[in-house]
Order: sequence, then structure tokens, then C-alpha cells
Amino acid sequence: MSEVFCRCLSTLRLWDPSFRMRGLPNYCLCCCVNTLLQTFSATWELGDLLDKWDETGVRTDDRNVPLQLKKVLADMRKDLAQPAPHHDFLRCLDRNSLRLNTQHDADEVFLTILNLTHQQMDNRSLAVEIQNLYKISLETQLQCLVCNSMQTRASYLLSLPLHIKEDHNSLGGCMTSFFEHQELTGINCCFCEQCGKKTPSKQGVKLLSLPPILCVHLKRFRNSNGYTRKLDCRVTFPEIFDFSEIAKEAFSTDFAQNDCKYTLHAVVVHSGYAMFGHYTAYVHHRVNQRWYYANDSHVKQASWKEVQSTYGGYRRDTAYMLMYRRGSKQEGQQPELSG
Repeated sequence: MSEVFCRCLSTLRLWDPSFRMRGLPNYCLCCCVNTLLQTFSATWELGDLLDKWDETGVRTDDRNVPLQLKKVLADMRKDLAQPAPHHDFLRCLDRNSLRLNTQHDADEVFLTILNLTHQQMDNRSLAVEIQNLYKISLETQLQCLVCNSMQTRASYLLSLPLHIKEDHNSLGGCMTSFFEHQELTGINCCFCEQCGKKTPSKQGVKLLSLPPILCVHLKRFRNSNGYTRKLDCRVTFPEIFDFSEIAKEAFSTDFAQNDCKYTLHAVVVHSGYAMFGHYTAYVHHRVNQRWYYANDSHVKQASWKEVQSTYGGYRRDTAYMLMYRRGSKQEGQQPELSG
């Protein structure tokens, strides 16, 4: 094979549509939505479920979030160099009370989009499947410290909210803290049915099941005296981790899953201050297994070292949400195109 032909083949592979990522223009302060759309696009399971949805029974509706989400994710997959249009999706969110020209919190917008998708989809089976992609099933335990009786209640989350300390943090440490038992005393005492009065108690949360896509929310914003500030402290996180190893006390006795290993595939990044900031994203490409950095309409290839630069620090870009996929990196990998 000639050297010239090899160079041409290499160029063709570089511009193969499977390897292309489309940016999104920034209209009306929509960097938060743009960033989340990049993470949704990198979550190919979501796109597959939306593609299964036959929306012909849904009238043309500019208020239907799953309909507009399906359209914009399809546009983001097209082999075009220019940014993907998403005016209709933004207007749809605006009509569902996520106002344009307003700065929003990424985790709140993420949860709103998922909840509206669940509510507005006419195919209830698919709506449940989409919710189950992110559903973290929990058991809240409340034990009376007087009579030792236990009350339990099942609930679920679509993102795992982790408190961070104003110091060096690790993902494992934050998760361990989330699942630690807390003593409730004094004015925080809870009513015990067996004792018939408020008593000191111990409260904790245990996992009943983990989802295919685990969304972690690093709670970097603090409210004090009516003022919101951002915590720039470091939070280190791995590319691959095993939940059963970093949070050993997190599991309920009813937890039955074997695979608790997760691989990072998207990071929502916040730069700036609490009241004036900008969102961008790092996403891991399904086909070529490379990292990319998406800043609105601009997309470029990145490295794992650049992703790690979002651990945090004074006046640095900071990871705000982490999207992990269950399974090892090799299990989620597709073979590269042969040359």
C-alpha cells in the first residue's frame, strides 16, 4: 500500500461521521442545556430508547419535551460540520417553565428534563425504561436509640447528591459520607411509634439497586445568609471504580446486583462564580474511545489529563456532575474502524 494512499485513508477515517461530534450554538444563556445535551448524546442508551418511541400518536406539540429531545439528539448524530440546531428544544423548555435568558443549575435542569420526559411520554413502558436508566433505589432507615425499633422507607433518586467539604475530597470519601449514619438528637428527634414519643434516633440510607447510568452531583454551591457561594476545593474522581469497594457500607441486605463497576463517560464542568458562570462538558466517544471537550459550538479532542484538571482548585474549572456507565471500559467499547 503506497504512502500517499495510507495518508488519504487516514484522512478519511479522521472525518468518518462515526467520529464526529457536533457542537451547539449558545442562544439566550443556554450553555447549561447545551452541556446536558452533550452528556445525553454520549449516553447512547437514552437515544436508543427514544428511537424506539413511535411518537405518531403525539400531536405536533411545542411543549412535549421527549419529542423535542428525540429530535435534537437525532440532529446531533448527523454528519454535518455546523452546530446542531436546537431552537425548538430550548423553546419547549421555556414553555415548561425553564426560562430562556436565565442562568440555571445543571443538576436541576437535568432532573427537570428527565421528569418531564417521564410525564409527557405516551408510551409508559419506554418512559419507565428511560427513568430506570438513572434510577437509584434507596432504603431510608430510622432506628430509635431508646427501644431499637427500626422504620424503613423505600425511595429513589435520579442523581446522587454528594456533600463536599471545604478541603481536599475524593469521590469515594464523599460517597462514604453520604451513606454514614447520622444521630438525630435534641430538636431533631423523631417520633417513635413504639415509644409513643419523640426520641433520639439514628438515620441512614442504604442502596437497594444501582442504575445502568449513575449520575453524581457534586454539591459545590452553598447558601449562607441569603448568599450563594461556590466551593472550588478539589474533588478527585477515577475513570473507573467499583462501588462495592469505595462505599462498602452502602448496600442494603436486599441488594442483589453483582456488577457494581462503573466507567466515566461524561463530566459537566462549571467555571466562574455561583451567580455568574459557564457550563461546558467533557464526553467520552463511544466509537474511538477518546475524550472530547464541548464548549457550546466549539468541540475539540481532549485527554484524560485535561478531564482531571476539573478536580478543582482556586479559580479553576470544576467538575459539577459526573456520568458513569455500569460496566468496564472494555465492555462498553466498540471496535475502531479498520484501516
